[in-house]
Order: sequence, then C-alpha cells, then structure tokens
Amino acid sequence: MRWLLSLSCVFFAVPGLRADAADPSHIVFVLADDMGYGDAACYNPESKIETPTINQLAAEGMRFTDAHAAGPLCHLSRFGLMTGTYPFRRDVTVWPKKAVIREGETTLATLLRSAGYRTAMVGKWHLGFNENGYENPLTGGPVDRGFETFFGMRASTDIPPYFYIRQDRAVTPPTDHIAANNTPGWSPIQGEFWREGGIAPDLSLPEVLPRFTEEAISVIKAHDPKTPLFLYLAFPAPHTPWLPSPEFAGRSAAGPYGDFLMMVDAEVGKVMAALDGKGMSNDTLVMFSSDNGPTWYEEDEKRLGHRSAGPWRGMKADAWEAGHRIPFIARWPGKIAAGASSDETICFTDVMATFAEMLALDLPEGAGSDSYSFWPALQGKEQPPRPPLVIQSGSGLMTVRMDQWKLIDGLGSGGFSKPAKIKPEPGGPAGQLYDLSKDEAESENVYSSRPELVETLRSAMDAVVGEGRQN
Repeated sequence: MRWLLSLSCVFFAVPGLRADAADPSHIVFVLADDMGYGDAACYNPESKIETPTINQLAAEGMRFTDAHAAGPLCHLSRFGLMTGTYPFRRDVTVWPKKAVIREGETTLATLLRSAGYRTAMVGKWHLGFNENGYENPLTGGPVDRGFETFFGMRASTDIPPYFYIRQDRAVTPPTDHIAANNTPGWSPIQGEFWREGGIAPDLSLPEVLPRFTEEAISVIKAHDPKTPLFLYLAFPAPHTPWLPSPEFAGRSAAGPYGDFLMMVDAEVGKVMAALDGKGMSNDTLVMFSSDNGPTWYEEDEKRLGHRSAGPWRGMKADAWEAGHRIPFIARWPGKIAAGASSDETICFTDVMATFAEMLALDLPEGAGSDSYSFWPALQGKEQPPRPPLVIQSGSGLMTVRMDQWKLIDGLGSGGFSKPAKIKPEPGGPAGQLYDLSKDEAESENVYSSRPELVETLRSAMDAVVGEGRQN
C-alpha cells in the first residue's frame, strides 16, 4: 500500500495553543457503522473477513481492547463522541425532526476549530436537524455545530427519506419513492434491508458508500497541509443494507455482510492513499472505530462460523458487551508506537478530553462532562484508571463498569438479543453481575452471591447518573 511509505513530517504553528501542546497535526477520525469487535483479523485471528487496511492500521498504531461506544445504537454513540457527554443525559430520541446537539454546545469540531483546525465532515450525521421541509435549510446539523463543511446524509441508508445534504441544504429533495426491501434467508433487519419512503432522484443506495469516500478524498486533495485538518468520516457501512459492489460480492466467507465490510476496508485504504498522495500520511493522527456492535445473531455465527463480536456476548443495542465494545485503533507515526495495544478502558466520550490534553487546550466550562483523557495511554504512559463507565442499552437497561466488574441493573439483553427483558423471579437475582476478567461471555451471573459488590457498583452508577451536568 502506497500510504505506508515513509514521508517527511510537516509541523505547524497554530495560534491559541499553549507552549506545552503536541504538534497540531492533522486528525482523521473514520467511523464504521455496525462493525463488530471480531470482524477484523487484528482483533480476531479466526475472522472470516479479509480487512488488510484495518489490520495495517493496527500494525502501525495502537489497538485498544477495552474501548466502548457511548451507547449501543447509532445516535447514542455519535452524541457521546461529538459532545463528550453520556447520551442518557439528553433526550436523543428527538433526532428524526430536531437537532440533538444544542446551539453553542462544545463539540469536537468547535474545540478543534478554536485551535486553528479546518473542520470537515463527510457521511452519516444521525444527530438530527431542525426540519421544516426539505426545500428549506436544515439547521442544527454539522455546519451549525462546528464543521466548516459537510456532505452526507441525515441517518442510515435503511432509514428514509434518502437524500444527500451539502452544508445545510438537500442537494436534491427526496421527491421519488422507494419500496421496502428484505433479503430471504436473513432476519428482517439484515441483508439488503431498507425501509420504504422518499428518495432523491440523484441517490442510489449502492453508491452511497463510495460517494462518501470520493467526497472525503476531495476534502484531502483540496486541503492546504500548512493548516491542520480535522476530517470526520462517518461511513454508513457495514450497516444495513449490505450492498457490496460487484468487485466484493461473494469474496468473504461471512456472506454479504463480510463482503460489504471488505468493501469498507478498501474504502478506508483509498482515504489513506489520498493522505499519502498529499504528503500528510505521517503527520496525521488516524483513529478508526465503529459506532456500536454488529447485527449478527447466534444462528449467523453457527451457520457461517464467523464471530462478528469476537468473544463477547450479544449484538447491537444490547447491554451485554457485544452491544458496545468496539474496535478502536489509533495510528500516528512517531507519536504512537507501532504494533502497540492497550487494555485501558476508554469510551467515545473520552475523545474530546484526549484531544484537549493532546493540544494543551482548556475545555470550556461544562464541556465534555463525561470525558476523560486517554492521551497518556496513546503515548504508552501510565494513566489513572478511568472513573466508572456507565452505558444505557437500547431498551434502557443501565450498566456500570469498574475494573473487571460489570453490573447490569436488570435481566435480559436490554437490546436486540432475545429475551430483551426478563422479570425477576421471587428469590432470584434482580440484575446481572459479571467478572469480565474471567468470564468474557457473561455466562456466570454472580449477582446473588456478591450483594456487597452489587451495592458498591450500583452506588457508583447512581453517583454518575445523578451528576446530571447535562439533561
């Protein structure tokens, strides 16, 4: 791969940064959609999917093994990433018609823009616009929340209406109609699944993924490397509909899902090649992750022999680990050791504080209320353990992590896995307690035998939730 060639570094002087700041190099954050922890061989040597670009990023950077989305669903996760705040502190369900992030709220984009970065977003937003007809401006989106440029879509490619947005305007309103679609042999929410609704005449669902890659490459090619760039590239894949191009159809051993992820990997490679071609590759912090766990059932694993979630239990939306434990890779030549790994517990909410510490920026008052820097870990240094990590599942089950212990305040998956909720039996456990250091599959519920630990964890969770710094 050409982007792996050694290039000379370029350094910048950016007004407003303190003298103890790291060199303000470029930042490219690539977010896959519904990719599992065990999909890439760098996390799962037995994966049935070839992902050479992602594997190379891990080989040239740091792989985190205990990284978590801020929530196990798309909009929950993205809110935490953009704001450094747990999504349970905000009513994120308003996203279909209203902007979730408030005017004036600090985001990754506003933070980096204040440090002299040029900020650009390409891809899936899923944090809402203030909608008032698609012929009118779509306010409250990326360009009103810190990004100077935006090209993308309002949500997933299975949620209508389907149309492209540039800045705050529909490129072409969704005046046509598309019928719903499903794939025989898969669940109703897998395969070539999309919902019926409006669609723009200039949009074809199979073309969305490569179109976003083209737009991201255009951003890179047009950029002046003398100014630091923050590019947030939010791919809509391998989220449904699984629409691999003919080049990748049938190439994996994990069905159309695996084929589509192979295509995602190739698209990431094109972005890396564009950075290389612009002379920016060695001076760019590249972060790669997924917004939550996969839509992959136990029967899929049995049928195809592919463990999309790796060793973890469950799937997307769940309180169980597979819902929110995600791949997270950071590559920055000369700053982050190649081939490194970290078992530090980190969350999407922590990216904001990490960037702030990296650049020696002071976060505005009230910003990043649930953000804790992992900049020391990126440098291979020791850092204090993260405070308790609290995650809310898709159906509302609350979860807390402290050290190796995990408490789920209820029974069932709390998400897409069945049963989602279980009513406690008389005398039985009211929740779930697991020791993840020796029970990755969350198969041994020790809730009833460790009442003191349950109370300690519940008190820690209540303290975090009760802070209520944002609502």
